[in-house]
Amino acid sequence: MTREFYEAEPSPRTSWRLAVLMGANSRTYKFALASALLEFAAEGRAEVTVDELAVPYAMSLVARQQGAPQAPFGSLAGDKDFLAVARQEAAESLRSGLPTERLLDATRRSMPTMVMRRFHNLGASEVAHRFYESVGPPRSGTVRLTPHLHRIAGSEQAAGLRGELNARWDIVESSFAAGIGRSLVDHGVAVDWATLRLTDKHRRRPVTGVADALTGFQHGRCLICRSPLTDTDRIAVDHVFPYSLMRRFGTVSGWHGPDLDVIWNLAPAHEHCNGAKSARLPTSGELWRLARRNEAILLSPPPAEEDPATRPQGSGVPRPQRRMAGLPAPGAGRL
Repeated sequence: MTREFYEAEPSPRTSWRLAVLMGANSRTYKFALASALLEFAAEGRAEVTVDELAVPYAMSLVARQQGAPQAPFGSLAGDKDFLAVARQEAAESLRSGLPTERLLDATRRSMPTMVMRRFHNLGASEVAHRFYESVGPPRSGTVRLTPHLHRIAGSEQAAGLRGELNARWDIVESSFAAGIGRSLVDHGVAVDWATLRLTDKHRRRPVTGVADALTGFQHGRCLICRSPLTDTDRIAVDHVFPYSLMRRFGTVSGWHGPDLDVIWNLAPAHEHCNGAKSARLPTSGELWRLARRNEAILLSPPPAEEDPATRPQGSGVPRPQRRMAGLPAPGAGRL
């Protein structure tokens, strides 16, 4: 699916989305690195030292760790594990606004040899565009920011890319907090229409915004008109199959079709496009785009690994077939 997703719109932005939205997630390191890369690229930096990159990387993990886990429970490898060090140094780092020397040293040791080596990887392949190159010794060298990174950081969708990054980070954190993703992966999320946020149904807590969570899988475009969704646009969340169908055909014996009020049928769109569409049925083009969008979400790696103890023995179900975030399995007629 990653090949099809890229070929639908081959560009550095799509490669970035593949790395952020569709790469595997055993920890949240890649989100911290992506955030730091966007920050320096937005400043116009052509290169940064490992020490410079380590500061926003470490601080974002420290800040995030205060509210949610950055790895599955029980996965830390003792007190020398980087996340254990980050937790121990969090209070002092947040107080001063900079990582402590111990945390900075731990970041120098772990970041270049772990996440920086894997950021561009997609299993057996790599994304088509590289966003940085390491030069010199891993712990004390420099990191060259490529033109591809500068291009996306300066694009009209830059704010949206950061929103997508933070939304995916939120979802992965919630997956870890829910116990290796059982709540989000197996049972999905609800949509709070008052706030347009996804809510973890197991714990009844807000996870992230609907539009930010879904836009990247639509290549940052309105599902209706296909034009880019930018930070200056007013965005709505469209029911692709209009919600009125449930009222219209459920009045006598009740609605027996799929729930139209959940993620598989929701698509970020320009507010004016959504208003003009109103309650009409989707066009064939909109249906095709919705199907491709949903396939991209379904076949991307789950936010967290499944707990082997919860999988039925001998199930043999491959990872890409598992349900994620309230979407039906490929070809299924219900959630």
